[in-house]
Amino acid sequence: MHKGGAELYLIVGLGNPGREYEKTRHNVGFQVVDLLADRYKISLSRTKFKSVYGETSINGKKIILAKPQTFMNCSGESVAEITRFYKIPTEKVIVIYDDMSLEIGRLRIRPKGSAGGHNGIKNIIAHLSSEEFPRIKIGIGKPKGEWVNHVLGSFSQEEEEKLLETYKIVFLAVETIITKGTDEAMNKYNSFKI
Repeated sequence: MHKGGAELYLIVGLGNPGREYEKTRHNVGFQVVDLLADRYKISLSRTKFKSVYGETSINGKKIILAKPQTFMNCSGESVAEITRFYKIPTEKVIVIYDDMSLEIGRLRIRPKGSAGGHNGIKNIIAHLSSEEFPRIKIGIGKPKGEWVNHVLGSFSQEEEEKLLETYKIVFLAVETIITKGTDEAMNKYNSFKI
């Protein structure tokens, strides 16, 4: 149980578990958490709270990195269990996920807000009984056909290259939210475009 000491943040990447979903558009949140784990040399090897997760520190603040294993539409179950157990306030829960309304190569940081049609976020809001958590939305482009096929589809090589550049900015945005606040991160990175 986390008691006092360093501030504690939860960084959640949304996605679907299972190898067949690994490279899909809907799983950019998982991809970012995996890359953050590499960046901070931590293993996402713990399984509890319907999640795989690991812990680290960024600038003296304790961080839990988590990937809910409930499938996207039930992500809130895992997020609620972690936040209750560690007593993490919602404004220190950073959720990273895909957004069809943004083109690839863009991201959008928000301090709070509605689900905007994203079922994973809708479920988190329901389980936390709050919209007051920062989020980083990563552009996956608009669907040309049916949206389910789009979000469960994979990226072209060119799109993947753009995404990797976008992820580097997401890392900076996460670090900025934790050290200087969401407003600072929005001012710096919301106009970013590859």
